Amino acid sequence: MSDPNRVLAPARSLRATPFTPSGSATTSEPPGEPLLKAADLACRRGGEWLFKALCFEVGRGQALWLRGPNGSGKTSLLRIVAGLLQPDAGHVIAATHGDPQALRRQQVYIGHANALKDDLTAFEALGFLARLHGRESSPAAVMSALRRLAMDHRCHAMVRTLSQGQRRRVALARLALERVAGLWLLDEPFDALDAAGVQAVEGLLEEHLARGGGVLLTSHVPPTLPVRPVRQLVLDTERRA
Repeated sequence: MSDPNRVLAPARSLRATPFTPSGSATTSEPPGEPLLKAADLACRRGGEWLFKALCFEVGRGQALWLRGPNGSGKTSLLRIVAGLLQPDAGHVIAATHGDPQALRRQQVYIGHANALKDDLTAFEALGFLARLHGRESSPAAVMSALRRLAMDHRCHAMVRTLSQGQRRRVALARLALERVAGLWLLDEPFDALDAAGVQAVEGLLEEHLARGGGVLLTSHVPPTLPVRPVRQLVLDTERRA
């Protein structure tokens, strides 16, 4: 990480530290090219710097937990990495090996909004998302994905009739369709989920990391991945002079 002392303008203080949930096993970092490198990223909102000189990597088989209070720039950072927002400085390098379509195939972004159409059934909405992003969308695959999030029994229910937690489950069922060891960008994936829903999503995260994928996520709830340590990047609200 770049030396934060070289930042002259007021900005958020930044630190990256390892986080290992109780009972987790510490493993060595996997070799190879990182899935993502962020160099000297900066972002401001309304003339106020959210962060500056931010550098980090997400390697294969690694999860990075982005922490910080409301308004610290977590969602903005995820959107920058996803290519949905331009940084005010710095750049993001993805491991695409020169293939312009590789990023689309390898990256999954699920934000606060579930991106589900109210006038479709849960089954139709997930199938639409799968086709939109070029993923397996056969009836069997879609039903299997819903089953992973315990939403198969509600597959024919209209999205507008689902609870917030159920909508979140349908949106996150998209992860069960992923087979590529790419980068997942998840903004508060556990929001509105009950304990069983959180456990189901954590199972998908474990499988993704085991096949060499990477995860960058925000969460107010500490992620619990028993097999792997979780690194953390903290955006603080303390100002630097």
